[in-house]
Formats: sequence, structure tokens, C-alpha cells
Amino acid sequence: MSTLDTAIDVETPERVRFSFRLAGPAQRAAAYFIDLVVRGAVVTAFAIVAGVSGMIGSASGAGVGLMLLLLFLVEWGYYVLSERLMNGRSIGKRVLHLRVVRSDGLPIGFAESLLRNLLRAADFLPFGYALGVLCAAVDPRFRRLGDLAASTMVVVERRQPVLPAVEIKPPVQPRELEAIPLKPPLNHDELEAIELFLRRSSELNVSREQELAELVAPVFARRMHLGYRNAARLLALIYHRARGSSA
Repeated sequence: MSTLDTAIDVETPERVRFSFRLAGPAQRAAAYFIDLVVRGAVVTAFAIVAGVSGMIGSASGAGVGLMLLLLFLVEWGYYVLSERLMNGRSIGKRVLHLRVVRSDGLPIGFAESLLRNLLRAADFLPFGYALGVLCAAVDPRFRRLGDLAASTMVVVERRQPVLPAVEIKPPVQPRELEAIPLKPPLNHDELEAIELFLRRSSELNVSREQELAELVAPVFARRMHLGYRNAARLLALIYHRARGSSA
């Protein structure tokens, strides 16, 4: 039996790949509870203000109608409005770092938001979102009926610390860069690999650092027609130049 994996890769027709972690039923339920509290607070606050101001009365049919209208607007409009204003997030989803996106990984639009939230009534059947929970439990992307109809999914936003700039020691001298091309012929993956090596180099002893550097330095040296004595230093110089530093 395969293990449950909440990671998903989505590739667009333009061959741009997005990587997401799907939000599970427990996370979505917690976000819903927060939103329920928010919606309840809005309705309660309005009822208190309306009662004090005399807008509604105990026997007023107009007052009851006004409250029912408010309940309708809050129930059906809260999610659509918040998802439009906060780019796919309600208050609950924002607190828990969740976001609604299209199945292709792109931001949702008004039509998707409206459709997925109108179908909350179907997800609620027969009571307590039983049908929606059942649908999410069997769907590999944890989608309820509204998500399936609107072609959306709920994902967890990644929160990664911003790494400090790579510090090269000893500092790069201008004469060391004379032979390095102004725009080294590197692709994105190669540049990231060099950066990862430089970030880890402080944790390695000198022999291990040179051993790892020698695995790739000859490739770049041949490509750029460079000579070198220190493989690790060559990688540092190439990275320094590729990042646009002028030192």
C-alpha cells in the first residue's frame, strides 16, 4: 500500500511547474471553525446595533426579514468577498496559512470562487457537511464538491525563511575575476547547486570541500575555458560573477 503524500506538482501548458502541499480535512475544518466564529461575530454585532437603534423589534416582520437577509449575505458572500480581497484566502485560511488555487496552480478568479461557495449547500447535505467530508476523504486532492465543480483545491502556503547572502571568504579580489565571463553560462539549477555547496562549505573540512568541488569544477572550467588551482574557489568566483557582484 502506498503512503499518503500531500505534496503535489502541477505543470502549466507553458511548462511552468508549481509545487504545493495539499491542505487536509483537519486543517480545512479548523479554518472553517475560525470563519464560523468571524461570521457569527458579524451577525451578532449587527443584531446588537440594530436592536439598540430600533431597526428590529421582537414582533417586527421587517426586522426578521432584515436579519434573514443579513444571514444570507454573510453565509454566501463572506467567502467570495474574502477570497477576492485576500487572493484565495478567508480569515480562517489566512490564520492557518491556507489558500484556494485553481487545479492548475494559478490564482482563482471570481467565477471559481462563486461556484465553489454556492455549492456549499450541496456539501452540507444531509447535515454537518457530511457529503463534503465524504467527497474530500475519497478525493486524492481532498476536494469537496464545490472544489470539484470549480476545479479548485486548497493548499498550504510555504513559509520559508529568507536566507542571508552567501558570504565568500576570503573576499573576492578584482584580479581573480579577470578570466571569469561577465555572464557565466549557467542554468538556474546549476547556480542553485553551487549556492547550496557554498552554504555548506563552512561545515566541511578542507579535504571534503575540495573533493566535492572537484566533482563539478572541471565541467565549468571546460565550458568557460578556465584554469584553476582551487576547485572550491573557482566555484565561489563563478557564483560571485553570476550573481552580478562587481567586487
